[in-house]
Amino acid sequence: MKRNVLIIGAGGVAQVVAHKCAQNNDLLGDLHIASRRVGKCEAIIASVNDKGAMKVPGTFAAHAVDAMDSAAVAALIRETGAQIVINVGSAFVNMTVLQACIETGAAYLDTAIHEDPAKICETPPWYGNYEWKRREACEAAGVTAILGIGFDPGVVNAYARLAAEDYLDTVESIDIVDINAGSHGRWFATNFDPEINFREFTGTVYSWQNGGWQENTMFEVGKVWDLPVVGPQKAYLTGHDEVHSLAANYPGADVRFWMGFGDHYINVFTVLKNLGLLSEKPVKTAEGQEVVPLKVVKAVLPDPASLAPDYTGKTCIGDVVRGTKDGQPRELFIYNVADHAEAFQEVGSQGISYTAGVPPVAAAILIARGDWDIGRMANVEELPPMAFLTELHRLGLSTRIREGESDLPVT
Repeated sequence: MKRNVLIIGAGGVAQVVAHKCAQNNDLLGDLHIASRRVGKCEAIIASVNDKGAMKVPGTFAAHAVDAMDSAAVAALIRETGAQIVINVGSAFVNMTVLQACIETGAAYLDTAIHEDPAKICETPPWYGNYEWKRREACEAAGVTAILGIGFDPGVVNAYARLAAEDYLDTVESIDIVDINAGSHGRWFATNFDPEINFREFTGTVYSWQNGGWQENTMFEVGKVWDLPVVGPQKAYLTGHDEVHSLAANYPGADVRFWMGFGDHYINVFTVLKNLGLLSEKPVKTAEGQEVVPLKVVKAVLPDPASLAPDYTGKTCIGDVVRGTKDGQPRELFIYNVADHAEAFQEVGSQGISYTAGVPPVAAAILIARGDWDIGRMANVEELPPMAFLTELHRLGLSTRIREGESDLPVT
């Protein structure tokens, strides 16, 4: 049984992870959180203490670490005795943190695919460019590494497996739909790290259709989805992490990702992109100072964590899965609805961070119990889904299935 958790990162998602780990420290043991700026870690621990979130008395300590330094991360893992590492830092640090886990034997969890700061939108399959190259090393070391265990990627991968395993004989298409129908009250802001957010949308949109990769541009293909609670919402075909692993595991199905965007976001994004302000390449000012335009935009936008107090409304994220059952066509929508205000009241974060931060804690609990301590690398759809979905329900993210007019809970 693995115990003691090290959280890497100190943003809005890390705050959710910290609170949920504290609420379950009887199962997870000692808790540690590390970032480049230890003050941010200390502030998160203070919020945990203010909420009285620790289920039983125990350790929750803050540390400073450069997560781009694999040796430093490995040293911290050894110092803390952590057997489970939840990486919710920047997507740029995935490979260094994963390597530290391979060296120390700690289980590894992340919520997004690795990114190289010098590259935008690499060719598919994205996992194949980085994480999957460490599969053999993980297995040789007996290290459990669960990739993309946020909501999307993560929970939506489990939804696909649930549909394929329990509800369909054949899977013809998996459409992941991510709608944030909430409002943060700012003129413009992103719900997570602006740099990662914009990088995600400036490159080619890849989807898996007709047995191959299809390329589109951002905002080229849109569709209105009529969803539970949030109603009709416009979403656009978008490249996203889970498409790349689901395409590998369900190659006979079309796999697409759709994300909701309002006209205001699209207009601002388009202007920034056309002006070159979303470029990751350095430029020189008239005064000779070298700056990266994308990092300047990030610096002037609100910190996503600061949006939480004023956020209202709900999210709806799920999978529309089509296929056949007993020779007849069948379509399911497997989904979750989360409330921004409720998330803030419980953990001090908005709903986007909440949906991303709860799943890795559920997975950590399954690893601690031994259910998901598999001693190898896996994407979420390669693991049995029901124990995970049951734990998510206990932690505050319930799953429902809509088929026709029927809407049933999954617990």
